[in-house]
Amino acid sequence: MSVADFLNPDGWFSQDNGPRYVQLRRRIEDGIAAGVLKPESPLPPEREIATLTEMSRVTVRKAIEALVEAGTIVQKQGSGSFIAPETRRVEQSLSRLTSFSEDMQRRGMKTEAVFLERGVFMPSPEEVVALALAPDASVSRIKRLRTADGQPMAIERASLPVDLLPDPVAVEKSLYDYLGERGTRPVRAIQKISAINLGPEEATHLNLPEGAAGLNIQRISYLASGRVVEFTTSIYRGDAYDFVAELRLTDT
Repeated sequence: MSVADFLNPDGWFSQDNGPRYVQLRRRIEDGIAAGVLKPESPLPPEREIATLTEMSRVTVRKAIEALVEAGTIVQKQGSGSFIAPETRRVEQSLSRLTSFSEDMQRRGMKTEAVFLERGVFMPSPEEVVALALAPDASVSRIKRLRTADGQPMAIERASLPVDLLPDPVAVEKSLYDYLGERGTRPVRAIQKISAINLGPEEATHLNLPEGAAGLNIQRISYLASGRVVEFTTSIYRGDAYDFVAELRLTDT
């Protein structure tokens, strides 16, 4: 079925079925689900959609804006509107302490890292508390955009005491592999996960619209001795991750 036939209102529009823009939004969503509108394919211009659906351009624009806000459609300046790329969802266990590279490689996905920040800095108050640093101590910091099979998945900002990571530039791929070689890989961690809406910088890095759903994950990792080795704040795209935890009934 062609896009023009699919958008013909005779088959789906009803005066008694809610606001026009809502019906059009649902029709476009149905077209994506049915494969009529394929991932990364261009959406017809607003004027053409208005003609095909016999709706006003204001109604069409309102429907598209709702789809953009939901991350279903991506608008590119000067190029128009496109169906968002298909996102492969990843399940990540909350019961295992693994690195991003290990998680993705276990699924057969190729990982890469784009370094956004790397060096030794004055710590923030949050880093001082999390890492139990002395007031005059410095902190080693690595901020990376993590990708899997070419798709941006997360922004990671890891902070470590300088004696455990004296040269952040020496970390080329996996931070945990680097720490493992030095005998300082963490053995346990506490994570806190919260839902967020992506800000402009985060959305740009993750190739998502501003305000799209994301996950903020804070992790504090420990050595066997109980010392804190790592404080990491990660922003994950909300459309790509499912976190899974196994729960067991305990005796009361």
